[in-house]
Amino acid sequence: MDKFLVWLREFLVAMPAVLLALSFHEFAHGFVSWKLGDPTARNFGRLTLNPLKHIDPLGFICMALFHFGWAKPVPVNARYYKKPRLGMALTAAAGPAMNLLLGFFGMALFKLLLLVPTESAFMEGFMGVAIDIARYFCLLNVGLAIFNLIPVPPLDGSRIAFIFLPSKWYFGIMRYEQYIYIGFVILLFLGVFDKTIGWLDIQVLRGFDAFWRLIFGF
Repeated sequence: MDKFLVWLREFLVAMPAVLLALSFHEFAHGFVSWKLGDPTARNFGRLTLNPLKHIDPLGFICMALFHFGWAKPVPVNARYYKKPRLGMALTAAAGPAMNLLLGFFGMALFKLLLLVPTESAFMEGFMGVAIDIARYFCLLNVGLAIFNLIPVPPLDGSRIAFIFLPSKWYFGIMRYEQYIYIGFVILLFLGVFDKTIGWLDIQVLRGFDAFWRLIFGF
């Protein structure tokens, strides 16, 4: 029973963080694409922060439980861009950039919540949950940003990195996108990239912490 309650608490803490992180990530893709002249996301009702428009139920549950999940990809059409490959790179970069921004301010929120006095058992319990949500929100967003910047299709990083490749190479790689990703996921679950991704996460978090330490003094 105790293990179930611990699991339930962790799930409830993760739920709002996951909803916000995935929704803002997908909205950022659609917003930048729209600004570049592509109305596709708006036409499909995806130019919104409403989580119901972005969340894939299975992906959401996997993210909340196993810290690995997905949302519904925002539809974009590169034919609307003046420079299609540059437009795709900017649109792809918007998602991780949004997550880094959320992680940055999530750490500020975490530090601010630590300053709130807890003069009763109720407030102590309430603030404990709020602090855990803010902490997880920060960690999740940084993790999502770093993961999505890996230059492996169909992750956002591949759209950014491939702008530097000749067109023949780019389209050749994209032809095998599905198989490349399956291989990548297998390596991911085998823990091949754990140390590298973990190290990058820590460096970003240290940078955020150093900045807010200058502001708050802790």
